[in-house]
Amino acid sequence: MKMRKLLALGLSLAMAVSLCGTMAFAEEETEVETEAETEAPLVITEDIQEIIDRGVLRVGVKNAVEGFGYQDTLTGEYSGMEIDIANLIAEELGVDVEFTTVTAATRTELLDSGDIDCVIATFTITDERRESWDFSTPYYTDHVTVLVKDSSEITDLEGLLDKTVGVSSGSTSARSLVEAMIEAGVIDGEGYDAETFDAALWTDGVSFRQYDDYPAISTALESDEIDAFCVDKSILAIYKTEGRSYIDAEFAPQEYGVATTKDSGFSAYVDTLINRWLNDGTIDGFIEEYALD
Repeated sequence: MKMRKLLALGLSLAMAVSLCGTMAFAEEETEVETEAETEAPLVITEDIQEIIDRGVLRVGVKNAVEGFGYQDTLTGEYSGMEIDIANLIAEELGVDVEFTTVTAATRTELLDSGDIDCVIATFTITDERRESWDFSTPYYTDHVTVLVKDSSEITDLEGLLDKTVGVSSGSTSARSLVEAMIEAGVIDGEGYDAETFDAALWTDGVSFRQYDDYPAISTALESDEIDAFCVDKSILAIYKTEGRSYIDAEFAPQEYGVATTKDSGFSAYVDTLINRWLNDGTIDGFIEEYALD
């Protein structure tokens, strides 16, 4: 009788140990599967293979935005967070990288023509732009503001009434400023329509002058051709020299993403990489390195 009880007890213990081991294995397997699910596989599509066969990733970048895309005038070397992202993408592909300087007016033309494979150039994601190009998950969020000369005594949105503001051709800065002035009650915004807004035609309370690049706007501000310079704060930082200040207003969050050809295989590839680097702290490291926080 005692022997039967001992045998039964032993069998129960063996079953318990076996069950615990099975449960532990199941938990471990679940953890592995969960980790795998967080990182989508990198699929090499035909357009990606073309880049690999070419041996060069062609990227449109800025050359005058410190911390993002800046080119040394003496060495010709590029540096900044967006340059580092481009280098990492090229490294994943196993190819070299070739940088082409773009502006707000030229970046999409070069992408559409196939002269470049992607744009990593403080390119703000909007619903309107998504209709024509793909964008990765945002890797940085900035805000729009306005730079003025201290001698102008302009300190806020109200001070911009009846003034001329310089903006970059092809940017959304003018529209963002008008929306901010309407929201603040500085102008009534009668007749404003976000879909049909044209900076060249807008004259209600503030007017705009468009330029091909940021240095031209800065020069125009210095020569009093315009009263203010409006764009993303990260871009304005290099032009905030002695005797110039930001007005007391930040508005219109600007999410930057990598722009690629609409519905291309490369779009999904890049987005997978950006999400990986957001999750593992790589992009946070760039933001810290270039003091962008």
